[in-house]
Amino acid sequence: MVLKVFFPQCCNRADSGLLVGRWIPAHDSAVVLAVIHYPFIPGQVKQYIQQMQARSLVELSVLGSWSLPKEDQEGMESFLRDLSTVFPQQRWLQVRREVGKMGFTCQVLDQDQNGRADRQQTEEKNKRLEVAGEEDEEEKVIFIHYEQRKVMLSQLHPVEVPDAEAGPSSELRQVFQTVARSRPLFVLDKYDDGPLKSTHWQSEGREASIIVELLKQASVPLCLLLSWLLSVWTWIRKVRVFSCVPLRFLLSKLSTCDQLSYRTEHLKTLSSAQPAAGHRPFMRKANVLVSVLLDVSLGLLLVWWLYRDDHIAMLAGALLPAADHVSKELQELLQWLMGAPAGLKMNRALDQVLGRFFLYHIHLWISYIHLMSPFVERILWYGGLSACLGLTFALSLLSDMVALLTFHIYCFYVYGARLYCLKVYGLSSLWRLFRGKKWNVLRQRVDSCSYDLDQLFIGMLLFTILLFLLPTTALYYLVFTLLRLLVVLLQGVLHLSVDLINSFPLFAVALRVCRSYRLAEGVKFRVLSEEPGTALHLLMEINPLQSSSVVQTYRIPTYSCYPKDSWGALLKKLFVGELIYPWRHKTTKTD
Repeated sequence: MVLKVFFPQCCNRADSGLLVGRWIPAHDSAVVLAVIHYPFIPGQVKQYIQQMQARSLVELSVLGSWSLPKEDQEGMESFLRDLSTVFPQQRWLQVRREVGKMGFTCQVLDQDQNGRADRQQTEEKNKRLEVAGEEDEEEKVIFIHYEQRKVMLSQLHPVEVPDAEAGPSSELRQVFQTVARSRPLFVLDKYDDGPLKSTHWQSEGREASIIVELLKQASVPLCLLLSWLLSVWTWIRKVRVFSCVPLRFLLSKLSTCDQLSYRTEHLKTLSSAQPAAGHRPFMRKANVLVSVLLDVSLGLLLVWWLYRDDHIAMLAGALLPAADHVSKELQELLQWLMGAPAGLKMNRALDQVLGRFFLYHIHLWISYIHLMSPFVERILWYGGLSACLGLTFALSLLSDMVALLTFHIYCFYVYGARLYCLKVYGLSSLWRLFRGKKWNVLRQRVDSCSYDLDQLFIGMLLFTILLFLLPTTALYYLVFTLLRLLVVLLQGVLHLSVDLINSFPLFAVALRVCRSYRLAEGVKFRVLSEEPGTALHLLMEINPLQSSSVVQTYRIPTYSCYPKDSWGALLKKLFVGELIYPWRHKTTKTD
């Protein structure tokens, strides 16, 4: 078996002392975390390790000794070797760095049950190996150097969920977890007045930020304030007025109300004053926080643009002419359909009835728009203030306004679709009548059936009437379906934009770009030193997680705004005349 020693790069030039770390016996590995310098008192070292073990919940121990020869420390190596009796372990690592060499030499001392090093057997075994010209014990040790700070801050993916029934973790994952949980060990630096001095990645001074500490102190009162505001908002939502069926039905159809409830869930996540209990909750909380801040920043930027040069009045002035232009184009389109569109021969009576019916609705819509014209600018002025809550609120309100302004197109589409669907299903039912079939509603299948002469005669008359009226109805249905699809496409783009801002893991992507080692997919090794007479030295480097995997792993759960049906099912619905709606399904929550 080859013993793998994970050695931090910051300890390569540490003063002589004791190696503190953790054994991983299942994989025959050792993780070195720090070097405690000489001079020290063994009793104080044992007490310090017990304290760190209780705080970090890591099985820390003294792995062995580290020797860096100096002129005024003669006999240090033999003294450190004798400490193996004070710190009894199954194996004792005697690591030494030669002057002028990059690599280390390592001697593994096996100990008996009384905790004493079996040196005589080890020395005799080394002599036999030297005489025989075979490989000595030192070549069976591999040093794997790692950057302690990066390994401590990184998270290995996929993130492992704790499971009591699952087997032990992999060797690499245990190394990452050991370094990450040993943060209390890295608090001791050279400025402390304690009796022990150690070397680790933070031994030259603790890494801290005044801004981060101030934000931590300010987060508690902010969370309390946010919790109080959410409790008030929850009380308002429970008012009896909002519980009535018509109002609740109307609010359920508005994108703005959906976004408000969704943002309320986000604020509930942020209002918790308790720290995140793991990597995934922390990343979710951070992504939600950055998403809310980005949303509000973009919303304030939009408010600044709207109210800077009175763009609200410009939009209100352009909205009414645009609505009149759309209505005029619809009237011209209906006049074209009531004639001979593209030279097609239509049923004149049905054509005139449908055309006048839709023209009447357009006149009603124009009257409604002109009736609301004095209030449009005021509505836009107050609606623009919703962007202070975030850009997503402004986009949701815009989606609702589009739905309201194109309500007549929706009505035309519903009328045409229902009439077309009625004729298609009527023709299919009559077609089954000619073949002696019928649809069994109870068993949901087509069964055989015998019809008399009168039923066949009435069916033939109805089939002929529906068949000759179908082209006229299909043409109106086709035209208004295309208009409806344009509106649905616009609303789909708005919903996708809102969903992108709500669900995009911006914090995780920023970590991937700025500090790619924080999200690790694996590691790679390269040879650092392979000098004769020393152990093999490898350098462990972190492979960052791919960008696509970052987005897929840390995407914030959101209500799906993508098509629930496939393209084939969508085309089938269009062909048979079933209604289609914008891609917003409130009951489908995706993670």
